[in-house]
Amino acid sequence: MNRHRFHGDPERFRAVAAYIAGRYGRRVRHVADVAGGQGMLARILRKKYNYAAEVVDPRGWTLVGVAYRVCAFAPSAANYYDLIVGLHPDQATRAVAEAALVRPTVLVPCCNFWSAERLGQEALLRAIEDYYDARGVAHERVPFAFAGPKNVGLVSEPPVSRQEGQTDER
Repeated sequence: MNRHRFHGDPERFRAVAAYIAGRYGRRVRHVADVAGGQGMLARILRKKYNYAAEVVDPRGWTLVGVAYRVCAFAPSAANYYDLIVGLHPDQATRAVAEAALVRPTVLVPCCNFWSAERLGQEALLRAIEDYYDARGVAHERVPFAFAGPKNVGLVSEPPVSRQEGQTDER
């Protein structure tokens, strides 16, 4: 991974990919890497763990060989995937959180694109947790094994009533 330049700790991609493989195993196959930029997370999920991972990002500048869709992620597209991941998704933070109503998500927020008021990291996590609590989304905080301070994520499962009614639209 040293050949590629990234903002922040480049170990975040390996750490989150390993977490996904350990937590979900083969229970998920199709993974959306929302606002995934160059697609290093999707690349690792595909090559090392054999997931059908793709970047969903309007910028469209992924690494060669990384599957991608050049568009902003819409929560209505969540049914297509088994897992939605937002690793520092910036403006897509709310869309990933909304997708948690219908699909499992891993959301590691970085900047406050959640509300107009200024929120530090702890307040941002709490605001998203409040959103989940109000909608019956099961969630837990997970500290990831990469340099912080923005290395704490929210891992969630949709409300049971939503899971039971879902059909596979692939």
